[in-house]
Amino acid sequence: MRIKLQAPSGSSIINLPPGATVGDLLSSISEQTSLKNFELKSGFPPKFLHLDTLPRSKPLAELDEKLDGGQLLVSLKESQGDAGGGRDSDAADIKAPVAKRPTRQSSSLTSVLNAQSAPTKPQTAKPPLSLSRKPNPSLESDPPEIPLPTHSATLLMRIMPDDNSCLFRAIGSAVLGSIDSMNELRSLTASAIQENPETYPEVVLGERPDKYCEWIQMESSWGGGIELAILSQHFDIEICSIDVQSLRVDRYNEGRPTRCIIVYSGIHYDTICYSPSDPPHAHAFAPPDFDTKVFNADDHIILTKALELCKILQGKNYFTDTAGFTVKCNTCGATFKGEKGAAAHNKKTGHADFSEAG
Repeated sequence: MRIKLQAPSGSSIINLPPGATVGDLLSSISEQTSLKNFELKSGFPPKFLHLDTLPRSKPLAELDEKLDGGQLLVSLKESQGDAGGGRDSDAADIKAPVAKRPTRQSSSLTSVLNAQSAPTKPQTAKPPLSLSRKPNPSLESDPPEIPLPTHSATLLMRIMPDDNSCLFRAIGSAVLGSIDSMNELRSLTASAIQENPETYPEVVLGERPDKYCEWIQMESSWGGGIELAILSQHFDIEICSIDVQSLRVDRYNEGRPTRCIIVYSGIHYDTICYSPSDPPHAHAFAPPDFDTKVFNADDHIILTKALELCKILQGKNYFTDTAGFTVKCNTCGATFKGEKGAAAHNKKTGHADFSEAG
């Protein structure tokens, strides 16, 4: 029997024989984590597993909870008890690593509204919030391309669909070669949050981790910096996100040997690539199957040219000023300025369908 533990001190694996008992498991957890009094959670969403209420001689195979191949979240038990089968433990003895919080690049009005309108007491869940951006005809008719003669190619941006999954499509397009892996990447994100409670506590997520995990797996929920940090670490790649409005480059998992580059336009993400082309490499004609979207991190030409392309996008107003743009409620037709106005309207009316007004 193999069980993964996620404890304040980090992750570990315990292996138990087929006939292992509750007592064997509790003793092994105490030994692995150095915790004498602890609480256990399992499943998704995580639920308390009260093994301390069972006879220590009870075989694990007889439990309703199937533990083999699963994961247990282990946390210090605040109250006095005997969950670990030993004496009281002092929290000061726990040597937990300091979590490096990911920088959260705000990616959508949706996340802001959800955070500002979060209920203070249990109630029926509100419908997911959505925001559609206004079209940009000048960009659609004349998408920018940058000659890349050093690579016998043309650098360009592949535009992702406006369907609330643009971040996941952009990353999936780059690292998996598919824009249709959104659900897989959403699930991966939720699992990472569940497995790393010290790195992604409520103060980082803006709400309880279990609620955030439920939310990010909805097709209408938009990702941001937290998701980029998780996906960059999972795929062991540096993700460079270029903000069109400011031309700022946010780096996630910096220092890895390879990177991908995405374009952040306030409420949307797209993917940078280069495509093989003929001299003078002003235009790409090859289909997307021939794109290169993962680059050597020491190839500084790619990032320089990507910034050049984003400068052109900036000139074409390919960004949304989320603080000053006009938002329209598609339910009642009301308009208001920026995220704060939309958040106040949502809180007052419960309306959840918004669009960027022209």
